[in-house]
Amino acid sequence: MLHKTRGIVLRTVRYGDTSLIVTMFTELFGVQSYMVNGARSSKPKAAKGNLLQPGNILELVVYHNEIRNLQRISEFKLAYIYQSIHLNVVKNTVALYMIELLQKCLKQPEQQLDLYYFTEHTLQLLDVSALPVVANLPLYYTLKVGEQLGFRLNGRFSEYTPYLDLQEGTFTDLPPHHSDHLDAQNSELTDQLFQCTEVQHLAAITMNKDKRRKLLYAYLDFFRLHLPDFTEMHSPPILHEILDA
Repeated sequence: MLHKTRGIVLRTVRYGDTSLIVTMFTELFGVQSYMVNGARSSKPKAAKGNLLQPGNILELVVYHNEIRNLQRISEFKLAYIYQSIHLNVVKNTVALYMIELLQKCLKQPEQQLDLYYFTEHTLQLLDVSALPVVANLPLYYTLKVGEQLGFRLNGRFSEYTPYLDLQEGTFTDLPPHHSDHLDAQNSELTDQLFQCTEVQHLAAITMNKDKRRKLLYAYLDFFRLHLPDFTEMHSPPILHEILDA
């Protein structure tokens, strides 16, 4: 049966001489893999294969069979045309970090509408935002993905609860008896990031590159504590190098 859905390209792998297997985070079906025949041939219509770059947001017409692991695409086109992500190395690196984080988190083909819409909206905001916003976006996105996956932060930073316990995801009055926690300064920054209601407000949260690096790795440790099969990511070192430039 044919279905219309939107999807965000996560990964493409060559298959045979002319085809691709494309993994997408779709609006209707969650993470899915699709066979795209002829996407790498010399025929003019194969130029559409260039649309299958990681991070691209597509409108799709797909065949879907619940018992199959590999689906097929009937039609696809861009749902949103990026103005700067594919041209700006900083924005492109942030987008690829977001995409890799999704790949590490999304293991089952189940619909996750809130996470899908949040990711699509964040990619579009990344495309049009100024660099002070972009620098803090990976931190914000990571925290919010955790919330969507069910391990949100509980409580608020205050002078009475100045420590964030990463094992429990809770702000506490005393540092816990383990190393998986943030000190007062980093806990306050985390609370500020998490409470942002608009991405543009991220520009008002000031921190240096070393602070961003330490916080991001702390947040990824937070994911490892709550997702047993969460494996090491490859994009953070590249992200930090680009953001430091």
